[in-house]
Amino acid sequence: MPHAPRRLLIILAALSVAALLFAVSSGSVTTGPGTLRDLLSGSADPLQTDIILRLRLPRALAAFGTGAALALAGALMQVLLRNPLADPYVLGTSGGAAVGALGAMLLGSASLVVDASAFAGALLSTLLVFALARAGGAWYDGRGYDGGTAASRLLLTGIVIASGWSAAVSLLLATSPESSLRGLLFWLMGDFSFVERPGPILAVAGAGTVAGLLLARTLNVLGTGDWQAALLGVEVRRMRAAIYALAALLTSLAVTTAGVVGFVGLIVPHFVRLAGGSDHRIVIPGSALAGGTLLVLADTLARTLLAPRQLPVGAITAAVGVPAFLFLLRRSLRSSR
Repeated sequence: MPHAPRRLLIILAALSVAALLFAVSSGSVTTGPGTLRDLLSGSADPLQTDIILRLRLPRALAAFGTGAALALAGALMQVLLRNPLADPYVLGTSGGAAVGALGAMLLGSASLVVDASAFAGALLSTLLVFALARAGGAWYDGRGYDGGTAASRLLLTGIVIASGWSAAVSLLLATSPESSLRGLLFWLMGDFSFVERPGPILAVAGAGTVAGLLLARTLNVLGTGDWQAALLGVEVRRMRAAIYALAALLTSLAVTTAGVVGFVGLIVPHFVRLAGGSDHRIVIPGSALAGGTLLVLADTLARTLLAPRQLPVGAITAAVGVPAFLFLLRRSLRSSR
């Protein structure tokens, strides 16, 4: 591995640790380095210990795991669709997961059923975008997209499907009990307030990173086109099915953890590719670290900017993601010409 990409991973790892420390130190009760040192030695004030260990740390870890999962899903979908604008939010995968999770919640289902429903919705949405874009001629051959026309067709397909999921969410909310309406709305916009167990999302994000690293060389080959991958011995259909399932799993658990948080899967993998190249041995771990760092910082800003009131995390990421999306779209269309 070249030294420059290795340095990038070291920098991203250091930034992730700094972001987590900043998150647990920020809030209405100030906790500095001395407090953290006392916490490690067991001599910290009980109130501050309770605030850090029971409130801030689980929330920060959940934000990190969610950001890592969304960034990994975005990186995988960009390989799957061979388009730098692919993203679970833009292409409707997050919307499908939200509909599945919300429907299960309103039926009073257990958390395991909610997770399974979200996974089914995310997988269905990804398959719909892929099938409709392909039926429309996006893959004119086995090598990739036919320039800006297919990229626009793919985006329009995803936007239409995302709009359909949005309408389904509106219908479910309209029929939900008024007592739970506010909480559901805030959850749908991105909320880590009620996360008590960050373990599941961290475990899935970690497993997704390991799986992505194991598949990194194959992902590099798939990025050159289906024909080339098949000629080099890659079982293209099986690999695509595995990428579908992994991206849907990452997205669905991110949605059940914090609701719909947009644009992380779009801007983070693109930044990592610009900084460290397109080798997925760098893109996969780099996206996980950078995505986790971005969402930890966004969540910290969301809960401190107008404290004691909290902003939805999705609003913070959208404020960054929308301009970035427009910039990338313009750049993609310009390069295709």
